[in-house]
Amino acid sequence: MFFLNIIGIFMETKEIKTRVKVCSLEELGEEDRRLVEKAKEMTRASYAPYSRFHVGAAILLANGEIVGGANQENAAFSSGTCGERSACFYAAARYPGVAFRKIAVAAWTRLRRPASASDADCFQESPISPCGACRQALLEYENAHGPIEVILYGAGKTYVLPSVASLLPLCFTEF
Repeated sequence: MFFLNIIGIFMETKEIKTRVKVCSLEELGEEDRRLVEKAKEMTRASYAPYSRFHVGAAILLANGEIVGGANQENAAFSSGTCGERSACFYAAARYPGVAFRKIAVAAWTRLRRPASASDADCFQESPISPCGACRQALLEYENAHGPIEVILYGAGKTYVLPSVASLLPLCFTEF
């Protein structure tokens, strides 16, 4: 340790904090509620015969368009895609160069629910968060065009984060 102190090498500890606004759907502004409703609607376009976990996403673009996506599974599991990347890639292909302003994500499943439950009653109580691959894909658009607000819907509460980077603080940014 004495040798390390002489040449100035010290182990450093850093703390990473993420600011998350927790609210109900009703507390969101009209634009954000419309985006969440589109994400919820997109869960119906999900093809999830294996996981039975239906994810929908909706992206608000800088031009005012809202683009949706849903998870699409396949028996060759790596061939499927998540709802967030489905929306992200469709938005970028349909509107090249247009910045993403916000993304909303919602999910539901009938697993562990009574058979009598309606689809509307099967939304996750707590918000779900994008997987690492989706976070990285979205982060690349954020790096190119500016912050993308993230709205994660849950039937019991909704999380609002200021950016994709807040979901992926130790992100890969050297391309």
